[in-house]
Amino acid sequence: MTRTEKLLAELIALPSVNPAFVPQGVVGTARRAVRREAELPTDARAARPYLHYGEKNVADFLAAVAARAGLEVEFQNVLALAYGQYRSNLIVRLPPRNNIHQTILLAPHLDTVDADESQFIPRRKNGRLHGRGACDTKGSIAAMLTALCELANAKSRPGETEIVFAGLIDEEHAQAGSRALVGQASRLSPFFSKVRDRQDACPTLAIVGEPTRLRVVTAHKGSLWFRLDTRGKAAHGATPQFGKNAVHEMARIVCALETGYAARLRKRKHPLLGAATVNVGAISGGTQPNIVPDRCAITIDRRTLPGETEAGVGREIAAWLRAKNMSAKMSSAKPAPAPSLETDPKLPLVRQFLQSVGQSKPAGVDYFCDAAVLAEAGIPSVVFGPGDIAQAHTADEWISLAELERGKNLLLNFLKSLP
Repeated sequence: MTRTEKLLAELIALPSVNPAFVPQGVVGTARRAVRREAELPTDARAARPYLHYGEKNVADFLAAVAARAGLEVEFQNVLALAYGQYRSNLIVRLPPRNNIHQTILLAPHLDTVDADESQFIPRRKNGRLHGRGACDTKGSIAAMLTALCELANAKSRPGETEIVFAGLIDEEHAQAGSRALVGQASRLSPFFSKVRDRQDACPTLAIVGEPTRLRVVTAHKGSLWFRLDTRGKAAHGATPQFGKNAVHEMARIVCALETGYAARLRKRKHPLLGAATVNVGAISGGTQPNIVPDRCAITIDRRTLPGETEAGVGREIAAWLRAKNMSAKMSSAKPAPAPSLETDPKLPLVRQFLQSVGQSKPAGVDYFCDAAVLAEAGIPSVVFGPGDIAQAHTADEWISLAELERGKNLLLNFLKSLP
């Protein structure tokens, strides 16, 4: 078993489900558990479902791994919990031998989506490692931190390049970790205030860990969520002519969005991302069969291309509906902005990374991730990691162990090539 595989297996066995996905029935229990979580041994934590939530166990474990390798370690408190606890980003740094002339940021996220108990038991089968987070993104964590630890223990390290590993919280929900990392708050990690303050003089590249099948990704779509509400008039189900059916009006809107509007979007194409998309993901309306419903609501997911804005897309949808003699009240349903990413592949560090992994052209992906948040703050960002997004969030998540090890080696070779 390689060090990378061993680390990944240990990470899978330490659940770090985003607390946004806590089932309603265990919310109170989870809150009561926060105070005594640190007192429980690892095996006891793993045996208690309500302690699967939050990134603390994984962050503490990785901090210990990094400290043993001689790396500088700190935590950046991001979201306050009960009893003085925090959800915190993990910051690990390998300084260069001399003055810093450039910075490489390795930035995977620590949280996962929820899963049943069986997925927190790592299983090796047919050259694959199965378990929650295997590819999204504990595989990237294992590859990146193992590469950094091996570099720290090598005979030589970069002379002018600092390398920083940032294990980020909350990517699966509102990206609070990446937003705090590059935010303007006074509690910002000193490593990243330095990065931010010297951007003009110091080239910086963020490599955000996500399952890209080891392709360097320079563009991804953004994600907008809109809630649309229709209003009608309630009436008895026996006399529907006296009412106005809000569900029927919404059905017309759903059909228009999923057909004509979707077809219109397919005509706009980005060279790496293809077309923008729209999906009606949720609908609710009415109270019971014998009442004409007076209200209905849908939530739509609109995937954006570089250059599109929330305001512009909102105006576009409203104008489309007006042209079809339809109307609905529209509001944003996204907890935080999720813009698209488009990084220039000709930037020196991006070009060097592409060449290092043997890739002639950059790639694009459909999903949104922390890379766009970092890029919006002025840090050129790409996405890279082992695994396939097709396995992410599934009931049988897995990663190829050969690809995991190759990812670690590609990262290590790139880091070794830096001045």
